[in-house]
Amino acid sequence: MKAASPVLLARVLSIPVFLGIWQAIATSGIVNPLLFPPPTIVAAACWDYLANGDGVHDTLWSLCRVTIGYLAGAAAGIALGVLTGALPLLAGLLTPVFQLLRPIPPIAFVPIVIVWFGLTELGKWFLVFWGVFFTVWLSTHMGVQRASETLIRAAQSLGATRWQLLWSVQFPDALPVIFVGLRASVSIAFYTLVAAELAGAYAGIAYRLEISQQNLQIGHMMAGLVILGLVSMLSDRGFQAMSKRLLHWSA
Repeated sequence: MKAASPVLLARVLSIPVFLGIWQAIATSGIVNPLLFPPPTIVAAACWDYLANGDGVHDTLWSLCRVTIGYLAGAAAGIALGVLTGALPLLAGLLTPVFQLLRPIPPIAFVPIVIVWFGLTELGKWFLVFWGVFFTVWLSTHMGVQRASETLIRAAQSLGATRWQLLWSVQFPDALPVIFVGLRASVSIAFYTLVAAELAGAYAGIAYRLEISQQNLQIGHMMAGLVILGLVSMLSDRGFQAMSKRLLHWSA
């Protein structure tokens, strides 16, 4: 029988070792167990959160907000990224503005979003949109600009027009880079969601974190963080699997 590789063994032991260290520190008396509960308490809080229905309800609300904001930001980012990558004049007009706005973190917009949209869902969608848009736009812009010169010259020699060149050569060649930006934006959408829900919501995982903090339910707070991490990780893995299936030719 073939022995397990060290890398596989490390992956199998990673989570159990982490939980064991966490349990040991939380029960050793070094820290206050009320403020840093052991994983057994967090697991019980997770079960309670999901069993009473709040966990499922909050997760569905959060996923809905992430999905709407992500799809809107990704669509706008791809569309404008393709245009700025292919049209130098438009790139010269928009790129300086986007580069000025891109470093502004979405959380900095929370106060003004509340003024603009109140506590409506539109404000939360806007914050997720903002976090996703610039990452997708930049990856698309760079991917289109850096398309293979060999393929471009071959298409030009066959008489391809500018738009045929864009949609038949540059855009397909840029897809692997675009999908890198799309995948990175999945995580960005979730941490932007936290800022959006903390800014004012009546349901959602981050909203429940704030309620737990106000009631000093540290176990439930950490349970919410675990669930948020699991949902974000599963979304990332799902997107990775979809990318491999759609871009099998670039693997």
